Amino acid sequence: MSSLLAATRLFSAGIVLLASTAAQAQSAGAPHLERRGEATQLIVDGNPFLVLGGELHNSSSSDLAYMAPIWPKLKGMNLNTVLAPIAWETIEPQEGRFDFSNVDGLLKGARAQNLRLVLLWFGAWKNTYSSYVPAWVKRDQTRFPRAETSDGRGTERLSPFSTSTRDADARAFTALMRHLRAVDEVQHTILMVQVENEVGVIPESRDHSAPADAALAAPVPEPLLRYLAANRSTLHPTLRTAWEAAGARTAGTWREVFGDAAMTDSLFMSWAYATYIEGVTAAGKAQYRLPMFTNAALIRPNYEPGQYNSGGPLPYAIDIYKAGAPSLDFLAPDIYFEDYANWASQYARSDNPLFVPEARGGPVGAANALYSLGTLRAVGFSPFGIDGEGVVLQGDASIGLSAAGEGDPAMTALYGQLAPLAPLILQKQVEGGLTTVLMEGGAQRAGRGRIGDYVVNMTRAGGPKGDVDQTSRVAAMFLQTTSDEFLVVGSGDAQLSFTTDRPGEPIVGIESIDEQYLRDGGMVAGRRLNGDETGQGQSLRLFSKDAGDRKIYRVRLYRYR
Repeated sequence: MSSLLAATRLFSAGIVLLASTAAQAQSAGAPHLERRGEATQLIVDGNPFLVLGGELHNSSSSDLAYMAPIWPKLKGMNLNTVLAPIAWETIEPQEGRFDFSNVDGLLKGARAQNLRLVLLWFGAWKNTYSSYVPAWVKRDQTRFPRAETSDGRGTERLSPFSTSTRDADARAFTALMRHLRAVDEVQHTILMVQVENEVGVIPESRDHSAPADAALAAPVPEPLLRYLAANRSTLHPTLRTAWEAAGARTAGTWREVFGDAAMTDSLFMSWAYATYIEGVTAAGKAQYRLPMFTNAALIRPNYEPGQYNSGGPLPYAIDIYKAGAPSLDFLAPDIYFEDYANWASQYARSDNPLFVPEARGGPVGAANALYSLGTLRAVGFSPFGIDGEGVVLQGDASIGLSAAGEGDPAMTALYGQLAPLAPLILQKQVEGGLTTVLMEGGAQRAGRGRIGDYVVNMTRAGGPKGDVDQTSRVAAMFLQTTSDEFLVVGSGDAQLSFTTDRPGEPIVGIESIDEQYLRDGGMVAGRRLNGDETGQGQSLRLFSKDAGDRKIYRVRLYRYR
């Protein structure tokens, strides 16, 4: 066992022992994750909770006056949860002297609007950098050493191989969690906590400091090797291939076990970050046992370790984090790239419920949210920069953000649709009867999915003026209410038809399509659609404006020969 891992476990055990009395006194009703049927769900005050979230810009939560006018806007956008950073430098500006006035102010602001919070601990790292640590940490590079490049230069990143850094980080996080238990154990405004943010090293594939070099040359820790052997058949293909190509060894140094390649550096750094985060997480949980996770910055196409956050909880490293940081409840992807379904699906595992803490908003985000909550049974979804213009990438110029650069009409409309449907969505996540058909871009000209005994076929449709966007992202969520009846929530302009994929079965017909408007917490019947509105009874048309109307559809199917 490596000295760092051994120290981590001894430190964590000590924290747990010291805090055992506090932990035993903690309310059994705290938010927690629970496996229910086919889904793992967040349980709040005894009931499943669907996070319809949004993440603030990185610095917004540092100023309560700045946030004062933001809170009612967030409520007006139909969010039920806000993801807010808590910086180490904010709560411990002087070592050992804690100031939680900012934390208390955020709680007050959220409670005034009946909003929940997911807190993001910007401790040692935020997006690989260490810019949110206190000044007394930044200035003492002897006690808190930096990750180094191969030519010996320091970087703006603390090294995960430093026990003094980890212990200081863990003490601050412990103080935060102790305070949260004291001020929120009854009200449960805070649902979950993210530990660190998008860890990893850049611009090289690993830390080249002396402790890192020694750890790389040392034997791979036994707990990781045991995990690999015990979970061989379910390991991520990239991890398993690297291990087996080197002989599936059960002992040896990192390069002996995983090969002499940049990927080995990334796996090595993943273990370093995972075991560091375990020390921080376990210490915090000993004070207040909320669900905790850490997040991953994903890889651009064809990038190599060092061009991205090498050592982060990427899909191929999930198993390493499971072995090295068992106190984390799950690992979460920050997804801004295309190929959303592929990225999200890699994190939706039986041992890892999906939660997306950062993503694009607008119609792109709305479609992705439907896919996450439906097909992947996600705990929740959260576009980034919800208090401003969000994340606008190339090709997003017309995604529907407000002209003033504030707010997100598409996500506001979708959350308005989903909020009253949340109990049914959660029920269907558990028992089945919930799926989403997604079309991601111009290369995908048609979509198909199964809903109960039927097949749904999706094509792009012209908007109200007949224009067709061939590159847009389109999604339709289906909630099965009976064997032949479905509620449909859509994002984008689409045409849906229904068939069977079983030869010899009767033809599928549409018995009826009824508009349903979500108002005052219930559904109000609208028009019975037919004729020109349904392709003479052959299809359901979805328009992007439907979300703004808070309109969904009740579709009944039947069979004939």
